[in-house]
Amino acid sequence: MEKAKREPRQKQYDEEIINIGRVTKVTEGGRHFRFSATVAVGNRNGLVGIGTGKANEVPDAITKAKNAATKNMVKVSLVDNRTIPHEAYGVQGASKVMLKPAAAGTGVKAGGPVRAVLELAGVKDILSKSLGSNTKINMAEATLKALQSQKTAEEVAALRGKKVEEL
Repeated sequence: MEKAKREPRQKQYDEEIINIGRVTKVTEGGRHFRFSATVAVGNRNGLVGIGTGKANEVPDAITKAKNAATKNMVKVSLVDNRTIPHEAYGVQGASKVMLKPAAAGTGVKAGGPVRAVLELAGVKDILSKSLGSNTKINMAEATLKALQSQKTAEEVAALRGKKVEEL
């Protein structure tokens, strides 16, 4: 009986490393170093997640973070597969992120971790402003919260018990 060759699985999600930090634990015997990694994953089509992992080596921390991120994926509502339905604020810790829908062809006007999360979510046209603290992890989480708070016109109409045309 011949063993069937297993084909390597296709990568389901794109990933982007947001932050890698060295964590030091001081013990009686000296300093003990570990690494923490924060990774954003997404399919660039409305699904995105953020995860954090810690390990003794950087690659292990990144793998743990990727696994955590794929477990907390959220669906993002997009208009015309390119922008968000309305303006939104996300707050995490002292970091605040403001997102505004933009006209077609604007591009992603965002920097650092905010840009990474938005691109992995599949947003193509958006304006953003980060206010308060610029901690990478908190900015990424605030962006995710702002994206989660989005409601499409259909959802708002359903909540109010009306038709979309009435809004």
